[in-house]
Amino acid sequence: MRRTRGHGAREQEPGRTRLSPRRADRARLPLRRSLLGRLLAVSALVAACSVAATAWIAVQTTSGAIKQEQGQNLTADARIYDTLLEYAARNPTWDGVGATVRKLARESGRRVALTTQGRQPLADSATGEAAPALPPQASAVVDPLSVDTVLAARGADGQGTGADRIDPRAVGPFRLSAADSRALRRTADDKVACLNRAGIASDVVVGSSGRPRVQIVGNDPERALGTRCDLAALDSPTRSERKALDALTELADACLKRQGREGVRLNNDLSWGDPAPVAVPGEPGAVVPRPVPAPRDAPAEQAAPSVEMPELTGENDRAIASCVGTARSEQLSSYVASPALLFIGDEGGATLPGFDLSPANTARIAGAAALVLALTVGASVFAGARLVRPLHALTGAAQRMRDGEQPTSVPVSGDDEVGRLAAAFNDMSAHRARLEEQRKAMVSDVAHELRTPLSNIRGWLEAAQDGLADPDPAFVSSLLEEAVLLQHIIDDLQDLAAADAGALRLHPESVEVRELLGQVAAAHQARAENAGVTLAVATPAPGPALSADPVRLRQAVGNLVSNAVRHTPEGGRVTLRAYVAGQDASGPYVSGPYGSEEGHGTVVTGGGTVVIEVTDTGSGIPADDLPHVFDRFWRAEKSRSRRTGGSGLGLAIVRKLVEAHGGTVEATSTEGEGSTFALRLPRERPPSAP
Repeated sequence: MRRTRGHGAREQEPGRTRLSPRRADRARLPLRRSLLGRLLAVSALVAACSVAATAWIAVQTTSGAIKQEQGQNLTADARIYDTLLEYAARNPTWDGVGATVRKLARESGRRVALTTQGRQPLADSATGEAAPALPPQASAVVDPLSVDTVLAARGADGQGTGADRIDPRAVGPFRLSAADSRALRRTADDKVACLNRAGIASDVVVGSSGRPRVQIVGNDPERALGTRCDLAALDSPTRSERKALDALTELADACLKRQGREGVRLNNDLSWGDPAPVAVPGEPGAVVPRPVPAPRDAPAEQAAPSVEMPELTGENDRAIASCVGTARSEQLSSYVASPALLFIGDEGGATLPGFDLSPANTARIAGAAALVLALTVGASVFAGARLVRPLHALTGAAQRMRDGEQPTSVPVSGDDEVGRLAAAFNDMSAHRARLEEQRKAMVSDVAHELRTPLSNIRGWLEAAQDGLADPDPAFVSSLLEEAVLLQHIIDDLQDLAAADAGALRLHPESVEVRELLGQVAAAHQARAENAGVTLAVATPAPGPALSADPVRLRQAVGNLVSNAVRHTPEGGRVTLRAYVAGQDASGPYVSGPYGSEEGHGTVVTGGGTVVIEVTDTGSGIPADDLPHVFDRFWRAEKSRSRRTGGSGLGLAIVRKLVEAHGGTVEATSTEGEGSTFALRLPRERPPSAP
């Protein structure tokens, strides 16, 4: 019973779910897991850290610079204050202070101004009508009778203490005359010379009042007591000092009497109580009475007649000290300049620099940081959108290809990484489309190639079954021919499948190419003679050698020879030649059992590539068809008639066999003149001769 197989509809492959494009578009990643979301998070984090780090560094650097500048300005201001304080202590008025003010301004690079306590200008380093107004608050008050202990402690000379508010350079009536000062200086020089002879280093120090004194070098000034150098002569007050001390005592007694207290007798060092005895050679040092604020270089106390003193208590001591201080201020007031306001600032009128982190400035900093963050996030959104857009297009195109839709190309935005990815995807998509077309064509061609011999076999068998044909030897021969053709097609397909799967087995051994070409020519000689084609081998003896599978290599060369004989007209020629190309290569030589042409040269056995060429003088291949000659089932004659060609698998098998040997195959042709197929195989390097 004859059965024919119909063409049923293609069934959907099991286990495969097809998504529509609309559903694929909806299946998008959430923002927190998407590339855009991560890019935004990283950008915002980097921007926040950058802003915080920049702000911290700026604050630290600015604060350090401001502190350094403030420290430098405070030192310069203390020097200015000390210089003007010395001027006020030595002069009864501020007349002539302008030169000193301008000098201080030049040295410090600051603006220095002095005014009275009523803000009447005394001196100003900024002159002219364009001078900025003075700030409402003065930098300090210059008063030698009430010293600013903080600025005085940082002064150039380190003058002033926390207990004495009167500048020690304000000596008033205690200043010695030039004659008294010279006389005491001579005495002091004599004492120093005496001490030096005794091996005690000492120097003469002149105080603000002009009185010299001997200063022992070292930390034990009592060493001078054991010498014959009498230092008591320097402690005797002069007439002017006695007069000033008496006046000061009267002022202090008047203050005490107003409080209902008894008067006191002040010693030469402005202390009170029992006067200290004069130190003489050989006697131990006396007990020093309690001091009160006094000029640093006031004369030391002398031995004085004992006087009756009031009872000394803690309360009396405080009252006496207060009255002595008041008396000193009253006594010195006519010898020093009146208090003045000191203004120190930049030349532009600014005062000491500072760092004001007010709420307004804090708001400005926060606003600037927020603006930077907003710009960063905006730029990240823009850049991320441009980065993600082509990725979305690639994802959609890949999903459509997965669903079996027609492959489409995606736009290439540029030559960056994403653009190159899109271009590679387009190439892959186009290659996949070509492979799909080739697959469909191959299925059709295989069906056609198998249908022809099967149809012939079926037709002859049906005819024999119906009694229309006798199973004679010719009948059996025809069926055998069709079966052999069918077996040949199946073998070719099996070889291609094995080559594609990497399962094509080779058994390499040393092969003499000239001998192999002779075997191939002998196998096809009868067919060539029947077609009227001359078949020749043009390779000199012994010819090059290589390592290859001789069976597979004969199959590849045989396919080329079979095609060449088929497409060469009667009277044409097919030539086989082999030579070495590359290192130590020699040119091709013509020889062999089927030709009479010979070449001249020397056969070498060095390295290089063995080239096997099959050249015919047939009809040639058109230039447009030449790139496709190695494609499977490709034939220039689209009717696929057996009279004009084979199955279209021979050249495809040739390429796979050559590639399995690590070589390449190429074809060159000139339409109307002939074609040349060249196999390039790695040459075997024989071992060196001993």
